[in-house]
Amino acid sequence: MSMDNELPLRPHQAGMTQLVLPNDTNQLGNLLGGQLMHWIDLVAAIAAARHSHRVCVTASVDDLNFIHPIKVGEVVTLLASVNRVFRTSMEIGVKVLSENLLTGTVKHANTAYLTFVALDANGTPMQVSQIQFETEEEQRRFQDAMSRRELRLARRKKY
Repeated sequence: MSMDNELPLRPHQAGMTQLVLPNDTNQLGNLLGGQLMHWIDLVAAIAAARHSHRVCVTASVDDLNFIHPIKVGEVVTLLASVNRVFRTSMEIGVKVLSENLLTGTVKHANTAYLTFVALDANGTPMQVSQIQFETEEEQRRFQDAMSRRELRLARRKKY
C-alpha cells in the first residue's frame, strides 16, 4: 500500500475536525449541544463502519458529558474509537477537544459513549469481528465498556 492510501488512525478509529461558526452557536456564543451531538454521531458512525465494513446505525447514547463550553471561532476535534464489540453491537467512545487558535489552549470539552449496530444488505443486524488491541489504553476502554453495557442493559429492563 502506498503512503497516499494509508489512514493515520487504526481501522477501528475515526477523527473529525470542525470550526465553530456563528450559525453553530447559541445566544452566548457557545456551540449548540445538538450540533455537537450531530458531529459526535457522525464520527462514531464512521468508526463503527470503518471497523465492521458495514452500514451501522445508532442504537443508543449512554453518556454525553459537557465538561467545558466550546466558543464560536474555536476548533473542535472529535476522536472516535470502537471500545468493544459485543455480537452485532459495538460501543464507540468519542472524545471531544476544543482548541482556541489564538491562544493555543486545548481543552477536553466532552466525552460520549454510543452503541452502534452493524447491518447486512437487508437491514438485519449482523455479527461483527472483535478488535485487536495494541495499547494498554485500548485494553482499559475494552474493560470499561463491559461495565457500561451492564448498566445499559439494566436500564433497558426498567422499560
